[in-house]
Amino acid sequence: MTEAAPPTGAPALASLRIDRGAVAPGRRRGWRSWKRWLLLALVVAAVAAFFLRPRKTEVQVTSVVTTYPSQQYAQLTASGYVVAQRRAAVASKATGRLLELRVREGSVVKKDDIIARLDASDVQASILAAQAGVRVAEAGLRQAQAALRQAQVEQANADEELARSKSLFAQQFVSQQAVDAVQRRADAASASAASAQAGIAQAQASVAQAQAQLKIQQVNEDFALIRAPFDGVVLVKNANVGDIITPFSSAAGTQGAVVTMADMSTLEVEADVSESNLAKAKIGQPAEITLDALPDARFRGQVVGIVPTVDRAKATVMTKIRFDKLDPRILPEMSAKVTILSQAPTDAEQQPLLAVNPKAIVERDGQKQVFRIDGDKAEAVAVTTGRTLGDVVEVKGALKSGERVVLAPPEGLRTGGEVAVVAGK
Repeated sequence: MTEAAPPTGAPALASLRIDRGAVAPGRRRGWRSWKRWLLLALVVAAVAAFFLRPRKTEVQVTSVVTTYPSQQYAQLTASGYVVAQRRAAVASKATGRLLELRVREGSVVKKDDIIARLDASDVQASILAAQAGVRVAEAGLRQAQAALRQAQVEQANADEELARSKSLFAQQFVSQQAVDAVQRRADAASASAASAQAGIAQAQASVAQAQAQLKIQQVNEDFALIRAPFDGVVLVKNANVGDIITPFSSAAGTQGAVVTMADMSTLEVEADVSESNLAKAKIGQPAEITLDALPDARFRGQVVGIVPTVDRAKATVMTKIRFDKLDPRILPEMSAKVTILSQAPTDAEQQPLLAVNPKAIVERDGQKQVFRIDGDKAEAVAVTTGRTLGDVVEVKGALKSGERVVLAPPEGLRTGGEVAVVAGK
């Protein structure tokens, strides 16, 4: 039996097959070696870039500050508060319910202006009763005056009758007994007139007493009207309509003062001066006042009083400084800083200027410079120096208050140089 012959062309098709795993060993080793050299080159480049990168210059910084030439006259500084020397908690001697309150916080009042009104219905009733008492007393006085006139008429008649009787007795027309009877009637009329005169005095006293009672009730009614004791401004409203106002009492649910007010023309600064510096403060000495609420304003003043006692707990003496000129923006209880000066500053010396620590100024290329920090880079700024004010120097240039500048700039620092701020040693 004969075998079947293979199909024609089979070897040719088999020869066209691709063997993918048959790569030459030499080529594979070459590819791996190339990758190692590439990786090594990248590592070397990274290390070189790290060590060759520009290093930041470590610097200390200070700030550009706003100062005033007047500080060169400073003798000592103290802190305190603005206080109104005339201040009152306005109340009333009367007790009653608050019916009307005509002011609020910030209201400006004049002396004797009505601030509030209490319920005075009971006082008004007492006034009516006192007025009635006055009318009764006046009626009693008129009655006493009428009785006096009647007694005076009777006395005059008795005196005339006595005179006639004595004349008739001299002519022996009447007896001594008749004269004596007329004499007794005349004496009785005189006594009645004297009694009527005393009644007049009593009635007048009754009228005066009734009028005094009326005056008392009218004063009590006036107590129900709470008036401003002086020109000033209402600072605090202590009570509201409907509250019971009870002076000299701490009963629950009651109020004493209705409002608290102050005379704004008496504002002064009360500052605590250390007793160790007290010798530097004298009455009449000029001072400069700054307020935390108005940091850009400086006010002139002078020492007007030194309280002659020391606060044992704080070792300070209260010193009072009066404003030379008050400003409407100044309010009681503002926090204040006082600088007592050796002489009064001029207007120009109270104008602000910029200053820096003198160690921040260097001379480069024939001009004075400071290095301002912008982000993490330094920028040279040309400046002109002026007066030395304490531990800073006046500078003029393209600087602003609060900007940071390099303190003691290194010799190699230039504009654009990167800096790293470090804390001072």
